[in-house]
Amino acid sequence: MPLLKEWKIGDHALAAIWKIEEPEAYFHERTGVQSDIKNDRRRTEHLAGRFLLTHLKEDFPVLQIQKDEHDKPRLGNNDYFFSISHSWPYVAAVIDPYEEAGIDIQTWHPRIGIMKHKFLSEQEQAMFTDDQLLVTAWSAKEAVYKWNGKRGVEFIEQIPIDAHTNNELTILFNSIERRAKIFVENIITTDFTCCYVNKVTLQLQ
Repeated sequence: MPLLKEWKIGDHALAAIWKIEEPEAYFHERTGVQSDIKNDRRRTEHLAGRFLLTHLKEDFPVLQIQKDEHDKPRLGNNDYFFSISHSWPYVAAVIDPYEEAGIDIQTWHPRIGIMKHKFLSEQEQAMFTDDQLLVTAWSAKEAVYKWNGKRGVEFIEQIPIDAHTNNELTILFNSIERRAKIFVENIITTDFTCCYVNKVTLQLQ
């Protein structure tokens, strides 16, 4: 079973990382989820993400997941908040019964370096100078974007990285709806980087 890691975030959130080595049928049979995604690999990732939710919580109602007006997957009554990410062949997921959640997993791709000016300010580019740091910065901002769950957020202006250490980044999120100081933790291996929202301190506008 290619469960790479399973852990608790804070007092009540659960998260896990899975490496896909099984055929698509494995995930379909265990979730009952039907997908009309045409691309075989993307469809397998989609099903594996749903499966990972049921791994974390056996009775997670994956068949009730629907996208909201911002295309964020949700349960209609928000019985659980959750976030899923995939970067072949890895899938990551987090479930939180009380608060919004955000997780992102990335394998390195040259396009991340090519597009760094689109998601990092000049100051941030000076902070994140090699491939591993770049993918960590991208993954951290993606995790916060998923936590927020709304379109139209500008990565440079509204998700600025204020500080970072080996295993944590501090992001000063700023949107029309809310401001927050967000602590994002990371897991870095030779194969992937995974970032997840660990703690959020909401601030007055």
